[in-house]
Amino acid sequence: MVINKDLLQTRKKVSRTRPKFVRQESWRYDRLAPNWRKPKGKDNKMRLQVSGVPRLVKIGYRGPRSARGLHPSGYIEVMVFNKNDLAKIDPGKDAVRIGRTVGRRKREEIMAEALRMKLKILNPRKAKGEQIKPEVEQTTKQESEPNEANS
Repeated sequence: MVINKDLLQTRKKVSRTRPKFVRQESWRYDRLAPNWRKPKGKDNKMRLQVSGVPRLVKIGYRGPRSARGLHPSGYIEVMVFNKNDLAKIDPGKDAVRIGRTVGRRKREEIMAEALRMKLKILNPRKAKGEQIKPEVEQTTKQESEPNEANS
């Protein structure tokens, strides 16, 4: 299910008409990567926007404001670093992205809470590419913890 489908379609439509911005002379020299660099120089044809030379990056090529920052699934990405951050998230329009500096234990806590709240997690993997455990195993672990504290 894709939410904000119409916003994603308008963003895609605008992006199709946007030119591919390349660094000047990158097609000529192998040592120059094609990723964008602003042209500088007194007589630079690209900077002067001479006809027949690749386009310059300008603000007019930007995507629609309403579709900016949307994940390709249509959700708005919200960075989360602890369990308390999940309280601010609306499950209908927001998706969770767990911060990269969050450790394994806190990541598991965040994922368990997000699953309980039925939130979409954009990066659910644990260390070394493992998938998250099924919800059944997580509930048994949570049930066993209070018993250990009482004894």
